[in-house]
Amino acid sequence: MSTTTINPLRIGSIELEHPFVQAALSGYSDWSMRALAREYGASYTVAEVMIDRFASEVKVSGKTAHHFRVEDSDHPVGAQLMGSDPEKFIVAAKRLVDSGFDVIDINFGCPVKSAIGGCRGGYHLGEPESAIKIIQSVRDTVPGEIPVTVKMRRGIDDTSESRDNFFQILEQAYSCGVAAVTVHGRTVEQKYIGPSNWDFLREVKEFAGENTVLGSGDLFSAEDCVNMLQQTGVDGVTIARGAIGNPWVFQQARNLLFENQSPNPPSIHEQRTALERHLELALLHHKESAIGAIRKFGFKYARLHPQTVALRKAFSKLRSIQDWERLLAENYAHDGPGIFPVVDEIQRP
Repeated sequence: MSTTTINPLRIGSIELEHPFVQAALSGYSDWSMRALAREYGASYTVAEVMIDRFASEVKVSGKTAHHFRVEDSDHPVGAQLMGSDPEKFIVAAKRLVDSGFDVIDINFGCPVKSAIGGCRGGYHLGEPESAIKIIQSVRDTVPGEIPVTVKMRRGIDDTSESRDNFFQILEQAYSCGVAAVTVHGRTVEQKYIGPSNWDFLREVKEFAGENTVLGSGDLFSAEDCVNMLQQTGVDGVTIARGAIGNPWVFQQARNLLFENQSPNPPSIHEQRTALERHLELALLHHKESAIGAIRKFGFKYARLHPQTVALRKAFSKLRSIQDWERLLAENYAHDGPGIFPVVDEIQRP
């Protein structure tokens, strides 16, 4: 793979160091994961999605304050909103800007049943007028220097009507002043079944021209990230499930793209260092619930350890700091090479 010259990724007025971004991840991309991703090389991160009603009504203090947390070292950072009511979107977007988020990202891609049933997320891909109204309302409301972006899947399904709706929303989004659109190569109906359609991403970028397009779907390694850029022509990639328990992927992808440097898996001690830092951040963010938060990440970190199965069992039993210290002592005391597992999280029909 040869070294590549690539234009800087821009999201409105924000110029990013490289095109490898941490996506919004429900249940995962809390402040601790975002902070760690930035420390390990992510050029930009997006917080886990918030429902418009929640973000517009809850207190930005007390037990819900962590949802709005932004530190000086986090910038640039985006907030993602999902909902059905343009008025709620407006209030929520204002609060998120006031909290310090640099970008407001509108989610029209979530495929889960509760979102679709609540006329949220991917539901809007079948309702272009509703989608465009939400986009215009948010763009008209937040300050001009705050970029508004949109996350989409390639449609509700594979019908021609769905395709037409997608391109109508895409074109109108840019006309409304959207700074970038992220496109996942699966339909809403697919959820995570079958591969992401990268050919569609190439088509979207050709349609969008000079407008910024980010690609999403099936990015589990540095090679995947660089391949998507080179095969589709998108301006950047948003790494979602492939970044959970793998903060090294951002710098690895950067080194591969710009320096033709093939990545090595992190050593056992490098993994331990990342885990210790992740828990440190989780304790700052979650306090008494930090162990529960780190446990779910641990299952993903375990994929890079030579004793993956045994380590997953150990993480499943993690309940206290004492368990944590024992887990590290038994599994990470001695250094050695890590592994790049074969990761296949595509669901089969």
